[in-house]
Amino acid sequence: MKKFAFLLSVFISVFTLKVFSQEPFADEIRAFKIEDSLHKPPQHAILFVGSSSFRKWTDVQSYFPGYTIINRGFGGSSLPDVIRYANDIIFPYHPKEIVIYCGENDFAGDSTLSAETVFERFKTLYGMIREKLGDVPVVYVSIKPSPSRREYWAKMIEANKLIKDYISKQTHANYVDVFSLMMNDNQPKPEIFLSDSLHMNANGYKIWQKAIKPYLVK
Repeated sequence: MKKFAFLLSVFISVFTLKVFSQEPFADEIRAFKIEDSLHKPPQHAILFVGSSSFRKWTDVQSYFPGYTIINRGFGGSSLPDVIRYANDIIFPYHPKEIVIYCGENDFAGDSTLSAETVFERFKTLYGMIREKLGDVPVVYVSIKPSPSRREYWAKMIEANKLIKDYISKQTHANYVDVFSLMMNDNQPKPEIFLSDSLHMNANGYKIWQKAIKPYLVK
């Protein structure tokens, strides 16, 4: 009987692992967990969470000396992905502040998606944070004007406005406009993007640094 129970537990564990591994970005989330097990993450740090614009900001800590940063940007994630993994990459860290960049990939992943849907997804994530972490400060970085995604700009601008208006009515929440800062004469600054016209180089991250820093808490 004990042998059967043991085999059953092994089967359940393997099955659960297989199912989890089939979820989008499961390998990246697992890598975060392995990293956390090897190097205990600091408690009450500032958590950067969202998509690849954060993931590729690998030296983000050097941009904000004097602040303790945990970076949990992953893959080409959309808001539903961040919501799905919130129990893995947000809540366990008990951050003293959360900085979010996400929403751009929502449009790129579904050309029929409306700005209102992305806004509702943000509200879902924001509500989860409020329910679990109370009044922890939340900073939302606006969707950026990636040249390769020009076809979605109108909806991105609308989503930015909806989120900005919503945040303006909340407490302990701030909206950071990087869209306009990355533009020049109604065109995105070419010198701040990599060759893929999607991700940023150091010049782009310097813009983000100046825009975000005033909203970080010590």
